[in-house]
Amino acid sequence: DTSLPQCESSDWTPIPISNHKYPDMPIAKHKEEIVSLIESNSVVIVRGVTGSGKSTQIPQYVLDYCTQRSTYCNIAVTQPRKIGATSIARWISKERSWTLGGFVGYQVSLEKVSTKDTRLTYMTTGVLLQKIVCAKSLTEFTHIFIDEVHERTKEMDFLLLVIRKLLRTNSQFVKVILMSASINCKEFADYFAIPVNNKLNPAYIFEVEGKPYAIEEYYLDDLKHTVHFKLPPQVIEEPVIVKEMYDVAVSLIQSFDELEMKSNREKKTLGFMSERGSVLVFLPGLAEINYMHMCLTSTLNKRLQVYPLHSAVTLEEQSNVFLSPVPGYRKIILSTNIAESSLTVPDVKYVIDFCLTRTLVCDEDTNYQSLRLCWASKTNCNQRKGRAGRVSKGYCYRLVHKDFWTNYIPERPVPEILRCPLGTTILKIKMLDMGEPRALLATALSPPSVGDIERTILQLKELGALTTCVQTEENPHDGELTFLGRVLAHLPVDQHLGKLIVLGHVFGCLEECLIIAAALSLRTFFAVPFRQHIDGYRSKLFFSGNSKSDCIALVNAFKAWQICRQKGELRHPKEELDWGRSNYIHIKRVREVAELFEELKERVSAFNMHVNTQPSAVDQEYVYKQRFILQVVIAGAFYPNYFTFGKCDQGIAVRELAGKDPKTTIMLKNIPPYGFLYHEQLQSLFRQCGQVKSIAYDGPKAFVEFSRNPMEGFKTLPAVYVSLKMSQLKVPLDLNVHYPDELERQVEGSTAARVKYARVNVDYQKQTVEPVEISFGISELSKMIPNRLLSISVTEIVEVGHFWGYRIDEKNMIVLQTLTAEVNHQNLMDLPVSPHPELVCLAPFPCVENKGYYRARILYVSGDFAEVFFVDYGNRSRVPLKKLKDIPSNLRELPFQALEFKMCKMRPSAKSLVCGEQWSYSASQRFTSLVNGYTLLVKVNSLVHGVLHVDVFRYLGSKELVNIRDVLIEECYAEQAEESYESQQSHDLLKALLSDQIKKEEKKPASSREKEKHSIEMLLNKFSVNKFDTLAHKVTLHGPFSPYEVKCYSMTRISRFRCAVIQKESINSVVISDAPEDSFQQMLVAASLSVNATGSAVILEETSLMPPIPGLPALLGMLFAPAIELRLDRSGKYFTGVLCGLGWNKIHGTPLLPENDMELTFDVHFGVDDIAEINILRTAINKLVCECAVCPEQGRMVQLQENVRQKLLR
Repeated sequence: DTSLPQCESSDWTPIPISNHKYPDMPIAKHKEEIVSLIESNSVVIVRGVTGSGKSTQIPQYVLDYCTQRSTYCNIAVTQPRKIGATSIARWISKERSWTLGGFVGYQVSLEKVSTKDTRLTYMTTGVLLQKIVCAKSLTEFTHIFIDEVHERTKEMDFLLLVIRKLLRTNSQFVKVILMSASINCKEFADYFAIPVNNKLNPAYIFEVEGKPYAIEEYYLDDLKHTVHFKLPPQVIEEPVIVKEMYDVAVSLIQSFDELEMKSNREKKTLGFMSERGSVLVFLPGLAEINYMHMCLTSTLNKRLQVYPLHSAVTLEEQSNVFLSPVPGYRKIILSTNIAESSLTVPDVKYVIDFCLTRTLVCDEDTNYQSLRLCWASKTNCNQRKGRAGRVSKGYCYRLVHKDFWTNYIPERPVPEILRCPLGTTILKIKMLDMGEPRALLATALSPPSVGDIERTILQLKELGALTTCVQTEENPHDGELTFLGRVLAHLPVDQHLGKLIVLGHVFGCLEECLIIAAALSLRTFFAVPFRQHIDGYRSKLFFSGNSKSDCIALVNAFKAWQICRQKGELRHPKEELDWGRSNYIHIKRVREVAELFEELKERVSAFNMHVNTQPSAVDQEYVYKQRFILQVVIAGAFYPNYFTFGKCDQGIAVRELAGKDPKTTIMLKNIPPYGFLYHEQLQSLFRQCGQVKSIAYDGPKAFVEFSRNPMEGFKTLPAVYVSLKMSQLKVPLDLNVHYPDELERQVEGSTAARVKYARVNVDYQKQTVEPVEISFGISELSKMIPNRLLSISVTEIVEVGHFWGYRIDEKNMIVLQTLTAEVNHQNLMDLPVSPHPELVCLAPFPCVENKGYYRARILYVSGDFAEVFFVDYGNRSRVPLKKLKDIPSNLRELPFQALEFKMCKMRPSAKSLVCGEQWSYSASQRFTSLVNGYTLLVKVNSLVHGVLHVDVFRYLGSKELVNIRDVLIEECYAEQAEESYESQQSHDLLKALLSDQIKKEEKKPASSREKEKHSIEMLLNKFSVNKFDTLAHKVTLHGPFSPYEVKCYSMTRISRFRCAVIQKESINSVVISDAPEDSFQQMLVAASLSVNATGSAVILEETSLMPPIPGLPALLGMLFAPAIELRLDRSGKYFTGVLCGLGWNKIHGTPLLPENDMELTFDVHFGVDDIAEINILRTAINKLVCECAVCPEQGRMVQLQENVRQKLLR
């Protein structure tokens, strides 16, 4: 079919003929000639300087030509960037007084402002490419203008390839016009040459003569009058902006006043009253724009209006760039290469070009992408130069030396098709059905290497987008397009995100996967305001809901925003912005995600994938099951981006942390002498992290311990993560301290020296600062555990195997009664301070008839009430603030009688972890039924951080003593586990203590301890915070640290010997081993990988930590790998591991994609039945994907989804 564009005369509305007056631009005098050339040639190449009117005028000339002849036309004009397409369409509609979306419109990824009457549509290169791929023809349009062809993006080169192919087959009458200011005309003319009489006729080239005004060029060598300091040499291998270069740019801008005043004197016009020329500064990225902005705003001359211009600016901010500045002010535009083409700001007089750009490249070894800073090409720099001289003489200042420009700056940029992944391009080729990708890409303007094409095809096969065979034969250069491949080709997202959507449909969590795909396709909506990284990190931690997943944090935050809007809480823009500010969420960006979410939802519905609008049958465990399924889907979509963690040496870690609890404690180094004097400063440094319970000083080290809510399970506190994040972000921890010599001079030397590096503990609960004895926990053990068997009463259950209680033996009951009597015989006074968390006080217990008072600790304050924890019994209650009383100091210091218990040698089963936070609802119910209201007998195994690790026994039925752990394991709620290193050490110590094998600890003489205590009190009184003198100086602390922090390592071969670095914005940028005693691997999945500039480190982005289930990494590998090969032991009876990958090349006898192969060792038993179950699940997944293409019945689809879910959860 070589017919004219499809259109019936009745289908289109003719444009009213008008005598539009075109602006006076260099292109105007060539109007008739250009239109004639376009109408008489298939392909025309137009080269004209920036500002000559190519982008705005030529399409209008053609439109008016067709209108005057009553000829139908449908004109497409491509722009490399959205901002260019939208702004030009708006400008034309305004110039011609047309409604935007009427005769002129635009279409960019998320937005379509056009109707069936639109005759001139500006669109991004990608939009036109998608239209052509779907239609397999150009005939939707009469004229296709491709602007800025010099940019040579991957999409641009592929678009040119497809247009060239279709012009020679089914679209011969469509007119194609290529435009640029800096195009290599001959290269493009030869590419689009047409065979005539056995020879090739190149495409017609039209050069637009003339430019608005002359532009003078200057280099660093010419700026000696402006630069009065030495500049470092520029090196081709080190593209960077040093601080001095920013200073050069600022000095230049300041010198423009003098330049203009001199020019005005020559023209005999008034100096400053004349309009000051605008400046356009080209910088490589947002960080550089922000720094330059800061440099300009800190200059003495404030008569500047500075506008940033980059892809993230709002429409309003973009429009401000075109406004005239306030009289007497100079407009400064700080832009990325977005202003290099498409956008022309008419009043720019000066261009300052750092000659740098950021380019996406593909690492040769790993094929991972990396955004690298590099020198811009001469083509790009000349394009930038052309932005000046539109309204008067222009000036271009290149901040490189002339010699460097001549000899080192490259002539042209490397085409993107030669340096970026080709996955999307190859899928589009398969959609076009134009033959083998290798053969078609060989006809590209710059053909990519055969090796790159082959590797991309193998990666698409690994993804499941292409079959491994073509018509039953293995072909490394080609594959048949699968259903998944067709879906991916139609979605405007990365291929792995497309697979996430398809797997989300299979497992019944499509909505969540659409949210993740939309959010990861755009810039993150999690805001990290300047100097508020910690608060932003904490907010993201909150939204992750203990999932340790960036993807799930995105889902939860998006849904929270949606729910607030549905409830009408964000009706006004201010309310919405305030909500965003308090939750550290960019409202503009989350709206963009919502738009893309809706677009993706609509696109996948064409493939029979629909978000389930029917409410699910929700039980107490449904939310947790759904979360686990989503985690599995994430692992499947982002295969093989799998990582695991190194092990920490528990013995070394315990010694480093001085036996402190790693789940509540961080360590600091470089503590100054007499560190305890500055404990209030240190406490305030960590106030933003959490409630500080105590600080233990030990020479040059200090250990900050945060309060743990006694009603929470054993997990590393968020405060510890946030503290370690401070270290990662290099937040300075400075103390104002005294010089030790001066301090000792002011007091009796020996008195002070006694405690210069003493072990001192600051307890904020008991409000004490005291010297600490060297202890191995023996005295603590002997006090708390008179013998290994204890009778107890349970008062509060925290979670399965974790509870509070008190001893009910006769001796302890007397202690409790005596304590209660002493408390209630006191003359109770009101609290001297405002109630706050961690304050120990006296509180009434509401359920006791005599309304007596008991010792309590405030957990939190809410309104006029406080939640308190009774420290002698282990239960809690809500008490009115006015009823809280002060506790006398003698009662505060007595040991608390409540005991915290943890059942030993037990961990949650896989079933419990899948169906709950740690323990499932049914496990919690069962445990409560076993222990609540019963007298229990516990056998003490160890004492770790004040918690008794015990075996719990109860009489069941006819006086049969049953171990509760055995019941939970038998009923599959729990499984056997190793005790931690500290627990084992304590167990051995306890065993020796109770068998009298070791002596009781000998205490330091009381007189020595009292002297230390006296010295500490005297120094605290004399050198309190408010008494710093002029000799005080700053000391910067090192840390915080935790020896339990772990590093991750790749599970694939390609990245195994590279350093793995988790992106600092990720929740998992800090990972602490909660259970270092576990022998099995825990897995981390990254949504995308990139490499650093040197290629030495792999950077993990948008990570998700998989649940700590033994065997899960191997299970996920076997479930989602294209092919697996099981490993056997020497006897051949047992499976020991699995090799996961794309499989084996039978022809060459080598692995197909060895770099992504994973060798996984089984850390649990996998039998033949388990492998059969995995194969059944793989088959069920494939069946459901195939059903998408053929089965329109929604009921059948839901049934298949439930089948897959149940097979996974089994």
